[in-house]
Amino acid sequence: MADSRINLPKGTLVPNHIAIVPDGNRRWARARGLYTLEGHKKGFDTVLKLARASRQLGVHTFTIWGFSTENWDRTPKEIAYLMKLYERLIDQYLKEAMEEDVRIIHLGRKDRLPKPLVKKIVQAEEITKDNKTFIGNIALDHGGYDDIIRATQNMIKDNLKPEDISKETFEKYLDTKGQPYPYVDLLIRTSGEQRTSGLLLWQSAYAETYWEADHLPDFTPEKLRDAILDYSRRRRRFGGNDKEDHLRFRPEVAAKFEINWWRLKNIPEGKKFSEYAYEHIKEQFGLSTKLAKEAAIYMIGAVAEGDQKDWKKAGIKLAKFYKLIKDEVKLAFEPTIVASLEIKSWQNKADEEAQTDLLAETYRISEFQAKKAAHLRVLAENQRQVGNWDLAQEYLVKYYKALKDRVA
Repeated sequence: MADSRINLPKGTLVPNHIAIVPDGNRRWARARGLYTLEGHKKGFDTVLKLARASRQLGVHTFTIWGFSTENWDRTPKEIAYLMKLYERLIDQYLKEAMEEDVRIIHLGRKDRLPKPLVKKIVQAEEITKDNKTFIGNIALDHGGYDDIIRATQNMIKDNLKPEDISKETFEKYLDTKGQPYPYVDLLIRTSGEQRTSGLLLWQSAYAETYWEADHLPDFTPEKLRDAILDYSRRRRRFGGNDKEDHLRFRPEVAAKFEINWWRLKNIPEGKKFSEYAYEHIKEQFGLSTKLAKEAAIYMIGAVAEGDQKDWKKAGIKLAKFYKLIKDEVKLAFEPTIVASLEIKSWQNKADEEAQTDLLAETYRISEFQAKKAAHLRVLAENQRQVGNWDLAQEYLVKYYKALKDRVA
């Protein structure tokens, strides 16, 4: 309980249900010359920290997959060690559950688990059954197929007729029955593997997936926070359409404006820089003339401060610029955060990671979705540095097309 608290920016959309496929314990241990069982112990400690952090961050339901229906093919020694670890997990988790109002629920089969472990599971479920603030699902001897098969078998045992079976009826027979948030919002898998392996197969139909490169023992609460931020940026349609058109700019026109901004001598004769700036902003964000002029004043001021390396003043003006953009375009970012990321991108124009972070936060898309546009943006910046304006403009057109594909 001594972990320092971690926080999320104001306005972050926190998933109601996070499920983790905790992969990589054995590989983590082998890479360090340790016995594989040491990896499981380290992973066990990590799980408790992540469960704790999830509650701090406002996640209602946290599911950890400890043992799958396919894991029985491991060596008897490893299985026995894992089962003892799970007994310890239940003991420690139960203590925190009673302190923080967590209801513990077992997902999976109990008939194949060791009796001492089953006794602890049943006891934990009974003791915490009235807790309501959080749910902690512990999936042991769980498999998505098995969950669905057992639900079907139980419906047959209850003599349900075909016409009585609906989606709502079926869910009453799954292991997550009665939970307020049975559906997974964010599914995380560690260790660089990019498959779900059947965790909560029914309940993960619309889950957002997050692939973490590090093994479970290295997946820190801070990395969990990053995963939630990435989730918060995503636009979830659930098979439908977006409620709003966010950006309707024309990529070729936006690119031309920006190239001419970069090359001030190409701004049409007789036109003030401020006038040109607001035309660019008006095109890119679809603002009214009045708002575009106001936004241009903030942006020009920020650029001027940036040229003088006064990043604090530049950040203040950028925050005002993005506050105006947010209110008008209805994007869900936090202006001060976007402003700080914009400053970072100005300081590191060739840094794809900085550009990715900026685009992901501004347009509420995942880092994965932002990478292509960020790469094209950096290519344009590289050509700008060597004065190859035609190629820079070509990359900018591709950049704006990639951006519009994601957020329009």
